[in-house]
Amino acid sequence: MDRSTEEHFVHTFIRKNRRERLLHELTTPGKRYRGIDRFSHQAREMLDPGRIVMEGEDLERRPEFGRFVREHDELCHVLSTDFRTADPAVPLKDAVRMAEMSAGAVLILGSTFAVVFAEFAQSGRDKFLLSEEGTGTAGSRPAR
Repeated sequence: MDRSTEEHFVHTFIRKNRRERLLHELTTPGKRYRGIDRFSHQAREMLDPGRIVMEGEDLERRPEFGRFVREHDELCHVLSTDFRTADPAVPLKDAVRMAEMSAGAVLILGSTFAVVFAEFAQSGRDKFLLSEEGTGTAGSRPAR
């Protein structure tokens, strides 16, 4: 994966005060796994809230998310703590299916959007759809 993909994700979707460390971890091969894992535990605190379009444990079952996936049929880069899903270029619909089957964190990076599946926890699994344009681009932002 090209470093510019990680840079775009971090500079577009991560809060300014959290960017430097995450970018360093994602772009350093020996630290990538730890960076993804750390991010998965702190995703809500690290994501720029103005970029979150949809969120919730049931994200992939929402009709508006399904519509978004169909309308954004493109190859995406996948970052994951589950190396089975670490294929660098996968169609969005396939990347979402892989993320659903993975117990670990999965970051799906599109050209203008990102989908984040955090790790499973006792309280559930946070999932987010983010857009460069921010809220309102793929439907309303339903309550958590």
